Amino acid sequence: MVRRRPTNGSPRFHVADGLHDTPAASVLDLHGFRADEVPAALRNFLTSWQRRGRGLVVHVITGRGRNSARGPVLRGRVSALLKGELSALVADWGPDESDGGFKVRLR
Repeated sequence: MVRRRPTNGSPRFHVADGLHDTPAASVLDLHGFRADEVPAALRNFLTSWQRRGRGLVVHVITGRGRNSARGPVLRGRVSALLKGELSALVADWGPDESDGGFKVRLR
């Protein structure tokens, strides 16, 4: 049974959620990226892995923004992209176990 998540805000993991326990096929680490570089990098990464297999889970690391002068930037940017323009590539997503990124199941 797939648990539907609310469309407002980022989804949260639930212990019964299979996404939480699924190993990631690949990892995209966005540390060091500027916010304007994130959309293209994330789109290319998700598209590439979507071609390799339907339903694969990937891990996108944003960091928590502790070393950013103006606070966390990448986390919000990635969340907005997953909810918005890249939602056609994404079947399900939520914060990772450390809350420093997201696990994403591809369509």
